[in-house]
Amino acid sequence: MSDVVFTADFASARQWIAGRSWAYPDGGPVNPDDDKLDHLVADPAYSRTGTFRATRRPDGRWDAGLLTTEGSDDGFMVRTGDVLETRVRLPEETGAWPAVWTWRDGGQEIDVFEYHPDNPDLLELSNHVRGGHKYYRDEAVRPGAWLDLAVSFGARSVAWSVNGERVFTDHRGVGRTWHAHLIVNLSVCAGRYHPPPSPGVSEMCFEVARLVVRRPRPGSPYGATDEPS
Repeated sequence: MSDVVFTADFASARQWIAGRSWAYPDGGPVNPDDDKLDHLVADPAYSRTGTFRATRRPDGRWDAGLLTTEGSDDGFMVRTGDVLETRVRLPEETGAWPAVWTWRDGGQEIDVFEYHPDNPDLLELSNHVRGGHKYYRDEAVRPGAWLDLAVSFGARSVAWSVNGERVFTDHRGVGRTWHAHLIVNLSVCAGRYHPPPSPGVSEMCFEVARLVVRRPRPGSPYGATDEPS
């Protein structure tokens, strides 16, 4: 059995900080070494509605939305044994780089998903804590598609599900004491690994309609050891 311990309210300043993250050098607003054109902004129109937007700037960068629980009043962190569930609509524009991920103190990164429309049927699912990774392809994955995603952060395995189907179990896990903040954002590719936006494109977005975290109750057979089947 598990309880919902976090339900995302993107408009809440207690839950989320907008426009800065220590996953970016000096907290942002830019991160060119990671092949990003982002210029993070706190403007609520870029993230607080659950639609994460990016718009082209005159200097060639893109104003972009990012929310993180790091530094917020609530300071929520996911931890070993938790299950994150989210419903997202993928972007359509080449150069868009949406992600839901975790971060703490220079690492602890688990990517619930990353997506690039130039690989239209592919999701990137990654455990950077212990090295698990999968390129998941499916016809349900496409620009503009709605997807239901779930990740269980097991000590011995991190497991990803897409539209209710288990698609990857990494058999690496995160360890028993892992914990990390949440980040939701829309980055923009600079062209090193994926094409940048076309010159005629001035705006892009992706949507997060729902994000919840469930936590096993004390005494659960899974607790902080592994993911449920």
